[in-house]
Amino acid sequence: MLRTRMLVAAVRARPASRTPHVLTQLTQVRHSSGEHGQETFEAFTERYVNFFQNAQDLFEVQRGLNNCFSHDLVPAPTVCEAALRAARRVDDYATAVRVFEGIREKVENKKQYQAYLDELKGVREELGQ
Repeated sequence: MLRTRMLVAAVRARPASRTPHVLTQLTQVRHSSGEHGQETFEAFTERYVNFFQNAQDLFEVQRGLNNCFSHDLVPAPTVCEAALRAARRVDDYATAVRVFEGIREKVENKKQYQAYLDELKGVREELGQ
């Protein structure tokens, strides 16, 4: 019985002693994640165009697409073109189709999606899509 009381007391005391440390870590994570939102659209576009131009395997291309489309914006046509060329370089048709699916989900209406299709028409024909 005494042992149970000691165990309960130790468990109850543990969160109080760790709370300041955990809150400090959460504050640091929030602080550093807020700095990422300061990137301009041009810098975002340049970063992802460079990323897709240098991607050498399917995993990298898919990871880049996941990261690119996770932002609250529609990527520029130059980013989509670089992603399509990267998908072709790693010889994965499904990933190329995924680029167009991502665009379709991100745009607000069919007219905007058609504008992307028109802009990327030359690349689609060149790559055989």
